[in-house]
Amino acid sequence: MGQRFSRLIACVVVALVSLAGAASAADGPPEIPLAIDKDQFQPNEVKVKANAPFVLVITNKSAKAAEFESKDLRVEKVVPAGKTVNVRIRALKPGAYPFLDDFNKQATGRIVAE
Repeated sequence: MGQRFSRLIACVVVALVSLAGAASAADGPPEIPLAIDKDQFQPNEVKVKANAPFVLVITNKSAKAAEFESKDLRVEKVVPAGKTVNVRIRALKPGAYPFLDDFNKQATGRIVAE
């Protein structure tokens, strides 16, 4: 009976650790969708919570490659035609942070941290 009880306790501990790991993975930074279509960012203004990291999920719906670039954020990421990429952004102080498609300078936008 002692061994059965020990095994039961071990199983309960493993289950609790697994649940805790799954909960912490679900609490990751929020994902913010951003599309590039018809030489424009959609939306062209993204509002995020200040002082909290997030992930931009950028989908390029165009037939040519695009580049998400922001000098203020120190980010450059090529997004191949028809593909989606994730860009992790550090926690931002309140303010506005411009970005553009460096391959098509008319496509611009900004992130507003509030």
